[in-house]
Amino acid sequence: MNKIRVPIRGMHCRSCEILVEGKLKKVPGVSKVSVNHKSGQAEVFYGNSLPSGELIKKAVADAGYDIGQKDKLSWLSTDKEVYLNLIKGAVILLILYLIANQFGLFKLGIDTSNSGLLVALGVGLVAGLSTCMALVGGLVLGLSARHAELHPEISAKQKFTPHLYFNLGRIVGFAFLGGIIGLLGSAFRPSPGVLGFMTVIIGGVMMFLGLKLIEVFPILKDKNISLPTSIAKALGLNKEQKEYSHKGAFITGALTFFLPCGFTQAMQLYAVSTGSFFMGALIMGLFATGTSLGLLSIGGLASVFKGRTAKIFFAGTGIAVILLGWFNIANGSQLIGLGSAQSADVLNNATDVQEVRMTQSGSGYLPNQFTVEKGKKVRWIINSTDQFSCASSLVMPKYGISQSLQKGENIIEFVPTETGEIPFSCSMGMYRGKFIVVDAGSASVGSVSNVAAAGSAGSGTCGVGGGGGCGCMGGAAKKPIDPVATNAAATPANEQLIQTVYTSAKDISPNKFTVKKGQPVKFEIDVKDNGSGCMSSIMVQSLYNQPQPLIAGNKIVMTFTPTADQVGDHLITCAMGVPRGIITVTN
Repeated sequence: MNKIRVPIRGMHCRSCEILVEGKLKKVPGVSKVSVNHKSGQAEVFYGNSLPSGELIKKAVADAGYDIGQKDKLSWLSTDKEVYLNLIKGAVILLILYLIANQFGLFKLGIDTSNSGLLVALGVGLVAGLSTCMALVGGLVLGLSARHAELHPEISAKQKFTPHLYFNLGRIVGFAFLGGIIGLLGSAFRPSPGVLGFMTVIIGGVMMFLGLKLIEVFPILKDKNISLPTSIAKALGLNKEQKEYSHKGAFITGALTFFLPCGFTQAMQLYAVSTGSFFMGALIMGLFATGTSLGLLSIGGLASVFKGRTAKIFFAGTGIAVILLGWFNIANGSQLIGLGSAQSADVLNNATDVQEVRMTQSGSGYLPNQFTVEKGKKVRWIINSTDQFSCASSLVMPKYGISQSLQKGENIIEFVPTETGEIPFSCSMGMYRGKFIVVDAGSASVGSVSNVAAAGSAGSGTCGVGGGGGCGCMGGAAKKPIDPVATNAAATPANEQLIQTVYTSAKDISPNKFTVKKGQPVKFEIDVKDNGSGCMSSIMVQSLYNQPQPLIAGNKIVMTFTPTADQVGDHLITCAMGVPRGIITVTN
C-alpha cells in the first residue's frame, strides 16, 4: 500500500483528527487515513492510483482546515477581536457579580442549629453556590468551557451530558466513600498539608485552562494537561477517549470527595460521627446531591452559547477561572508545610497560661488577631456557632494543629517557641487570622496593662494586637478587651479619624478618604450587616493588610501611620483584592 503525507494547519485535538479522517476517507482511491494533530500531518494510504490532490484539498477544507505546514504560534495574540472579546467578557462578568451581590446571592445560608439529613442536603445547596463553586465549580467551568470551545460542531445536549455523568459520579462516589468513613472513622481524611498541595495543583490547572480560554497567548493553544499513560490505562481512559469519556467524567466526579472544601470536610466529620455505613452514605450522598444544582448550572452555561456570543462567553469565563485559580493557589499555599504537633512534655512544662477567646461562625473568625508571649502556654478557646461551615475546619500549620470544630466551646493548646507571626486559617485558607508572639514582658504586651487593670479584676497583663483578640496571662479567665475601647483610650492628639458604615446594600459609605502622611490614622467601620462570600472581609492595601471579617454589630478599627513612601492612592478591598473604596495619602 502506498501513502502520501499531507500537512494540515489548524488542528489542535483528537476531535480535529476524527473530523479530517472522516472527510479524507471519502476521497475516491483512499483506503486508510491516519491523522496526528501534534505533528500537523495526515498519512493518506492508497492502492495503485494516486488520489486527486484537488479532492484531498477540498476534503480538508470541508473539515474546516487548510493544507499547509503547521503554523508556529506566537506568545502574544495580535488579533484585535481577541482583546475586544476579553473586554466585553470582563464587563459582563463584573455586571453579573454586582447583580448577584445586590440580590444577596452570596449570602445564602442554612440553619445548622440542629443536625439531620435535611441539613446535609441544605448545606450541599449552599456549598454548591459558594466554596464548592469556587473550587470544584471553577474547575468544572474551565473544563466545560474549553470542551465547548474545542467542539463547536456538537449539540448543546452533547456538551451538557458530561456534567450529568460528573455529578452522578459525585453523588455515587460521595455516598460510597461516606459510608466507608462512617463505618471505619476518619482514617482516610487527608492532612492539611496534602489538602493545601491539592488546592494549589487545582488552582494551577484552573489558571492554565483560563489562560487558554481567553486566547491572548496563542502558544498555549496546543498545550494540554493529561494523565500519565499508566494512570489513564488503569482508569480505562485509553488514547481514543483521553479527551472525554463518560467513565472518566464519572470517576472524576467521585474523586472530588478528597478535594479540600471546608463544607465537604464538615459533612465528612458528621458522617464519621454516625458510626454507620448506611447513615454515612446517606449524609454524603445528600450533600453531593445538594451541590449538584450549582455545578449543573455551571455546566449548562457552557453548553448553550454559539458563534460570536460563545467567544465572549469563553473570554469572560477565562477571566473568572483565572481569578478562582489564583484564589485557590493563594489559599492552598497557606496550608503547605504543616509542622509537627507539639509533644505533651512541651505543653506540660509550660506552667504559665495565657487564655484567648474567639468565635467561629459561617463568616469566619472574630477576633482573628491575638498578641501572646513567647514560652507561655496559649489556651485558645473557640466558640463554634456553625459547625457545618467552611470556617469550622481550623488549621495552624506551624504547630501541626488541625481540628474540626464542634458546636460550642473547643479548646486548643500550644506553646509559642519563637517570636513573630503564627498564621491560622480554615482548611481552604479562605478565612484567616494570626497570633503575634512577643518576648515575655515586652513593651508590646505591657503597654496596655493599665487598660486591662481598669477593665477586669485579677492579676496579669493583656496584649491586644491590631484590633484583634486579647491574651490574658495567669489567673482565672478574664473578659477580652474591647479593641475599640483600647484604641480610644490611647488616641494620639494628632490622630486623623475617618469613618464609614458597611451595609449589604451599599457596601461601605462613604468610600473615599484623604489623610496626611506621618500622622496616625484611625479608620472606623460601623458594620450593620454580615458580609458575605468573597466580600465578607475588609482591608486596606499596603496600609492595613490584615483582613477583618464584616460581622453585624461589630465596629472594626484599623490604625496605621502612612509613611512618605506611601503617598498616593490605596485601595480598600476584600481579602481577595476586589476594590470597594480608596484612601489617598497626601503630603
